[in-house]
Amino acid sequence: MLQTRYICQRILAVIAVCVLAVACTSTNNDSSAYQAKPYVQVKHPEWTKNAVIYQINTRQFTQEGTFNAAAKQLPRLKDLGVDILWLMPIHPIGEENRKGSLGSPYSVKDYRKVNPEFGTLDDLKNFIKQAHEMGMYVILDWVANHSAWDNHLRFDHPDWYERDYKGDFRPTPWWDWSDIIDLDFSQPGLRKYMTDAMKYWVEEVGVDGYRCDVAGFVPIDFWNQVRKELDEIKPVFMLAEWESRDLHAHAFDATYAWSWWEHMHNIAHGKSNVNSLFIYYSWNESAFPKEAMRMTMVSNHDKNAWEATQFEAFGEALEASIVLSVVGEGMPMIYNGQEAGNPRRLAFFEKDPIDWQPHPIGDLYKKLFKLKKQNTALWNAQWGATMVHVPNNHPTEVLSFVRQNQQDKVFAVFNFSSSAKTVKFSEKLYHGQYIDFTTAKQAVLTDTTELEIPAWGFKVFSK
Repeated sequence: MLQTRYICQRILAVIAVCVLAVACTSTNNDSSAYQAKPYVQVKHPEWTKNAVIYQINTRQFTQEGTFNAAAKQLPRLKDLGVDILWLMPIHPIGEENRKGSLGSPYSVKDYRKVNPEFGTLDDLKNFIKQAHEMGMYVILDWVANHSAWDNHLRFDHPDWYERDYKGDFRPTPWWDWSDIIDLDFSQPGLRKYMTDAMKYWVEEVGVDGYRCDVAGFVPIDFWNQVRKELDEIKPVFMLAEWESRDLHAHAFDATYAWSWWEHMHNIAHGKSNVNSLFIYYSWNESAFPKEAMRMTMVSNHDKNAWEATQFEAFGEALEASIVLSVVGEGMPMIYNGQEAGNPRRLAFFEKDPIDWQPHPIGDLYKKLFKLKKQNTALWNAQWGATMVHVPNNHPTEVLSFVRQNQQDKVFAVFNFSSSAKTVKFSEKLYHGQYIDFTTAKQAVLTDTTELEIPAWGFKVFSK
């Protein structure tokens, strides 16, 4: 009996050793735990691969300030070369604590209705239908972080709102946003209501996605769930007004390149040099996945209304900044009126329509968007090519780079200084035969190439 028990113990010990050995061997040979996994799980709609965004401030876009009047501009926008039409908030505006006579579109009184100032729901549907027929897409500006004081949710669900230390409803802290009060996204009921409202505009009205106001003030897990449910209806495009890698994983196709704007603004005003762009592009390439779209722009409704027109913001560097926003890595955006050379800061709480006229800025954007469509190296996210630095003899004043794939190539040079530069280049990445963007003439670039770039000038070569 003792001998039998001993033999059994020995057998069990041997089995245990074998199992441990197999487990160790499996662990040592199985490297799946160490394989890189794609960070971006969002699937971008195919139509975003070379898309350009155009922001419409409906109130100021036409003299009438309506969807029907805006629809008459669609052929012009199509000719300009834009693809995604971002409508600023289209909802009724709160009256309690309203700013100005018309109020801010970002003070939403009802998430499921249309502001009568702009027209009817059918008018909006017709605008979207016409845009779709022309091959363009429409996204709505969605304000999830806060609502108007007189939004019905405040009365129907007061527990869905944040409170201050006194127990009162509160605007977003620290900012002068007295016409709104913050929502509380710890409430499941609010999350479901907001998700269902966003699904309504996609499913019933036909919108193609959203630009989400102050997206970083709203929990990421809410956006992740929203994106999942919207994609079950149809492929959508989601743009976050925020600058964060984490938003790209499961929720947003694109985020703002706010820091790009700041760097360019400082360079234009002599407060910085090209090194600050190296910082931006280094972070963009190293910290953000290739699949992350970053929206580059020289103006939008916030910048124009509260800080500066495009001319005030960039001065003599404006054209070069516009060109870099399109040929550099990024998803370019144009704010309505830029193409007409709008010279003023549009009023935000009053009627202040744009004066439309032909302007060289419009011609420049149109030409750039055409190049972007034609040259696959300039496409968005994983469809486009990474910028590669080309060293030159003016490293703090001149930015030069190549974007290249197996099909296309672009070599771009920008003199971000107030004096003309004779620019020489090292290495051979830029060598080749190109078409000059400005002159449309052929150009051959070699070891001996020297380019004369005027102050705040640029050269773009493509093939």
